[in-house]
Amino acid sequence: METPDPSAGTPIRRRLDEADLDADPFRQFQQWFAEAVAAQLPLPHAMILATATPEGKPSARTVLLKGFDEKGFVFYTNYESRKGIELAANPWAALVFYWAALERQVRIEGRVEKVSPSESDAYFRSRPWKSRLSAWASPQSRVIPDRQTLESEMETLMLTYQDQEVPRPPYWGGYRLYPLSIEFWQGHPDRLHDRLRYRRCEGGGWQIERLAP
Repeated sequence: METPDPSAGTPIRRRLDEADLDADPFRQFQQWFAEAVAAQLPLPHAMILATATPEGKPSARTVLLKGFDEKGFVFYTNYESRKGIELAANPWAALVFYWAALERQVRIEGRVEKVSPSESDAYFRSRPWKSRLSAWASPQSRVIPDRQTLESEMETLMLTYQDQEVPRPPYWGGYRLYPLSIEFWQGHPDRLHDRLRYRRCEGGGWQIERLAP
């Protein structure tokens, strides 16, 4: 789905009623995401990604949403990073978007799989040149001696690829989270917030449930 035009105006906070929800959670997310962009919030595509080891030891960090459709939500990273290692061992994860100025939050839970190599290649080619080099320069999540180690490696790569196409590292690419539940939270000053959750049914489709705040 395309990134919406931020000139559409700032949305007004309101109650979240079942009758107002789209039957499709992805279209509902598109609407809220468009309103977050239109409100000119900083980094509306930033989301918390929570993963865990097979033993249940959790970790969380902020990543950027790079696309979404009726299948799921896509982000890119180093497959050998901590999150990549945890997803390889335990492919279940959660995402959280929090748009404070709108008093809105979206929570998403589901199974994660790597996107196809062609999808990863296409996105990698779209990145700025130095961002492509940094994917090679940084052994993400590993202990390094100092910053100079990174900068020296980056300088070497800049010389190596100054007149060449930068290939995608084999250990870098995308993931897609296929959601089983998507919860939309609308805040209220009286703390009686609205929480409506889409839960995927076994036979397909979605069931909408209201949760107590």
